[in-house]
Amino acid sequence: MSIARYTLIVGTKNWSTWSLRAYLALRATGTDFDEIIVQLRRPETRAQIREHTPSGQVPGLKIEDDGSIHTVFDSLAICETLAERHPEAHLWPHDPAARAQARSISATMHAGFAALRTALPMDFVRRLPMPELNAEVTEQIAQIVGYWQDALARFSRTDGFLFGLFSIADCMYAPVLSRFRTYGIELPTPLDAYSHRMFSLPAMRDWERAAQAEADAGLA
Repeated sequence: MSIARYTLIVGTKNWSTWSLRAYLALRATGTDFDEIIVQLRRPETRAQIREHTPSGQVPGLKIEDDGSIHTVFDSLAICETLAERHPEAHLWPHDPAARAQARSISATMHAGFAALRTALPMDFVRRLPMPELNAEVTEQIAQIVGYWQDALARFSRTDGFLFGLFSIADCMYAPVLSRFRTYGIELPTPLDAYSHRMFSLPAMRDWERAAQAEADAGLA
C-alpha cells in the first residue's frame, strides 16, 4: 500500500463529539495528518463543511493516495477505514468474541442514546451543573456503564482499555466520558480508573488543550 496523506476535517473541539472519535482513531495509527477546523454553530458552518465533505457534517477524512483524493465521511466509517488501512494499529480486537462485542457496542453508540446526547451535550473543558435527568436518560447512562463494566471484566485487564488494547470502542465512547466529567456523573471505581486512563492519553490531552484555547478565545 502506498503512503497516503490524510487531512481530517473536524468541528469546534469543545463541542464536536463525532470529530473527537475520528481524531482519536487517527492518532492511534501514529500517522501524521493535517487538520482543518470548522467552527460550529455559525451561519456559515454548513457551507464551510460542504467545501470538504458532501455530508455537510463533521468529521471528514480526505485521503490523498496514488495521486487521487477521496473523502470518507461519518465517524464510524472513518474508524473502519483506518482499521483497514492500518492493521498494525489493532483498532479492533484480535479475539473474535471481543471484536464482535466491540463492534456491537460501537454501532449502538453510533446509532443510539439520543436522549443522553440531548440532555448532556458535550462541553469538553467546562464543568457544569447536572440537569434534571428523566428516566430515559438515566436508563441510557446505566446501559453504557453496563457495557463498560462487561467489557473490562471479560476482555480487558484492570489497567487496560475496554477490550485490552485501545480500540475503536474507546474512541466511540470517549465523548460520553467527557459528558460524565462535565456534569459530574459519578462512576464506579474501576470505571473511574478507566476514565482517568482515557483522559491521560496524549491525544486526549492535546484535544483538551485545543478545546480550552477555543473557550479562552470565545469560540466555544
